[in-house]
Amino acid sequence: MKDNREKKALRAGSFTSGPVLGRLILFALPLMASGVLQLLYNAFDMIIVGKYDSSSALAAVGATGPLINLIIGVFMGISLGSSVVVAQYVGAKSEREVGETVHTSMLVAMLSGVVLCVIGVLAARPMLQWMDTPDDVIDKAVLYMRIYFTGVPVSLVYNFGSAIMRGAGDSKRPLIFLSISGIVNIALNYVLVKYLYMGVAGVAIATVVSQVISALMVTISLSRREDCCRLRLRELHIYRDKLGRILRIGVPSGVQSALFSISNVLIQSAINSFGATAMAGHTAACSIEGFINASVTGVSQAGVTFTGQNTGAGKPKRVARIAIITTVIGVLLAVSMGMVGLSYGRELLGIYTEEPAVVDYGLIRFRMICHTFWLWALMDIYSGQLRGTGHSTAPMIISIMGICVLRVIWLYTAFVQYPTLRCLYISYPVSWGITWLVQMIWFWVSWRRGLRQHNAQTAAAPQC
Repeated sequence: MKDNREKKALRAGSFTSGPVLGRLILFALPLMASGVLQLLYNAFDMIIVGKYDSSSALAAVGATGPLINLIIGVFMGISLGSSVVVAQYVGAKSEREVGETVHTSMLVAMLSGVVLCVIGVLAARPMLQWMDTPDDVIDKAVLYMRIYFTGVPVSLVYNFGSAIMRGAGDSKRPLIFLSISGIVNIALNYVLVKYLYMGVAGVAIATVVSQVISALMVTISLSRREDCCRLRLRELHIYRDKLGRILRIGVPSGVQSALFSISNVLIQSAINSFGATAMAGHTAACSIEGFINASVTGVSQAGVTFTGQNTGAGKPKRVARIAIITTVIGVLLAVSMGMVGLSYGRELLGIYTEEPAVVDYGLIRFRMICHTFWLWALMDIYSGQLRGTGHSTAPMIISIMGICVLRVIWLYTAFVQYPTLRCLYISYPVSWGITWLVQMIWFWVSWRRGLRQHNAQTAAAPQC
């Protein structure tokens, strides 16, 4: 009876048959909502600290972003590896392998979270100094970063747990957990910053408390599942073969994320040279752009799960259909939301700050990025499709060359000759476009090779 319940639950999260478009949209919507909610909570952090503290406090929170992404980026990539491996085993209907992947992933999350907590707390000031963070910002930035990193262990538990759920076909529960923890975050932000005058410390504390709540909920939910994704704390163990498979997919993604962050740290350092007002405008613009990013990323994540399951099930033609549908949806979203951003940029930036100079600086970035965000959508979707098929090294190398190396070259050539924010921001669409073209070619070439192998294996199989 128990085995039947597990198989039924596993089939409920399977996307290896039936229509693609409707099921992909339904699966993507909670992912999109989760991303948007996460950004709403982050935006609320910035709005509260910008309105009830100062522009230097807003700049301090923004200055830590690239560093935080740099330090935790590798392990967030590994969580993507967990999601892909779970999806492939679900597609192949391998219940035992799914369970071993779950327990390996969660133990890795716990152990790596503790290590990252120590690194983040100890390295906060020297790394911010290396970025040339202004003197009127650095003390607040260090305080925010140190408090934030005390919550990294529970943050990784939530992210790995929700990645497992996505791989198994469940995108709704992570959304519910994020909604509850986010409401707590907003309430605490308001009280700690506006009424207790705690500034960036209050924002960081609210974030950590909300992360603890989300981690507890995802852990309890996994512990109560009735399928092979059930988490049993006494069975936490690192299975070497599963860890190897997770790392083969996740580490290249994590390295790519970390190197992205290094290039963004260098760009942030260049922005810092324009002063705290420019930093605040850049921070506000990035926060708004994140909503476009989150919508497209939700579609891309859905595509990864669908592609992973169908790769595991040996259905290459369905993989191609998923890639095309995901691309069309992602581009339409990016274009439509970019148009909204262009039409109401000043009003949106005004939500974050009442200082006209900060808004003007934010508009410089906003107008450049919103025109070309569809290029980022194409790049992100094809990167996800490659990872869903198990090819993780190729998108890493392509992205390192097309994003990281190109932006660094741009920074030390074009920006040196024309040291303006507009020149700096042009590097974004240029790098997106080049990276997308190479990834697209690589995906379809590898897909055709896989299709030929599949057809050859089918033809060679004994006929009954």
